[in-house]
Amino acid sequence: MDVSDKIYVAGHNGFIGSALVRKLSKSDLITAEHNDLDLSDQLRVDEFFKKHKPKYVFLAAGKVGGILLNKKYPADLITENLAIQLNVLRAAHEAGVEKLILFGSSCMYPATGQMPMSESMLMSARPEISSLSYAVAKLAGMQMCLAYNQQYGCNRFITVIPNSGYGPHDNFNSETGHVIASLMSKFHAAKVNNLSSVDLWGSGSPLREFVHVDDIADACINLMESETALLQTPVNIGTGQEVSIKALADLIAATVDYRGIVKWDDSKPDGAPRKLLDSSRLESFGWRAKIELKKGLKDTYDWFVSHDSKY
Repeated sequence: MDVSDKIYVAGHNGFIGSALVRKLSKSDLITAEHNDLDLSDQLRVDEFFKKHKPKYVFLAAGKVGGILLNKKYPADLITENLAIQLNVLRAAHEAGVEKLILFGSSCMYPATGQMPMSESMLMSARPEISSLSYAVAKLAGMQMCLAYNQQYGCNRFITVIPNSGYGPHDNFNSETGHVIASLMSKFHAAKVNNLSSVDLWGSGSPLREFVHVDDIADACINLMESETALLQTPVNIGTGQEVSIKALADLIAATVDYRGIVKWDDSKPDGAPRKLLDSSRLESFGWRAKIELKKGLKDTYDWFVSHDSKY
């Protein structure tokens, strides 16, 4: 992959897509606004690929959210993500795309099991029930990639599984965002409104691994630029470092400079107790995460404050 190659970033305005666009700013990028290209519309997707003929594709588009969104809109999550994956993978195959990266999710893994979780553990047990519909859609996308590779004797379609991502352009809605963005939004609002306490879901005891979105983008570009004919897929993307949700909340409160009380509602779901990935498969390609959590939180909060009116 070089600057003269046509690269299509699907979901370029989203969280991971915008990070890829920043990293690939000197490349021949192809993007499309949702109003111009609905990826759930098969005919429009086929026409788009025939017209633009991208050589490389990053499939970062889809419907995603935290525990609350998964609980409220499971039908939307499974339907939209399945449709996008089906249409884009088929069109990419027919257009002769050289390599495609599809983004999976760590919620694809079993709810409990040996840590860190290697890719071989996928589908060995049922994923966490709170995000099951989204997880099943992403597992189906992964299997589509494997099926195309198997049937057509190639290794063009690669599924990556980043652990919990955070950073600029995340969804900072406190109701629908993932954990770091949601907590950051809540603590910021509490600080601005001089609230004496913040109520958070769960016990705070689950352990999570967080990866800055710029590290995720770097890992995927590394795979695009590497010889991956013999690469076993899917591929985990993680840091190897865990932090409890309670400790994370303390870090975010300190980053925001919120000095009130945190109240935990343990009647609400925690999600999986641990979610640590084994990223040795990716590390064999020379990739390592570079952005330490404390610095990443500060950079993320600085970005959020400068864009606060959007939220």
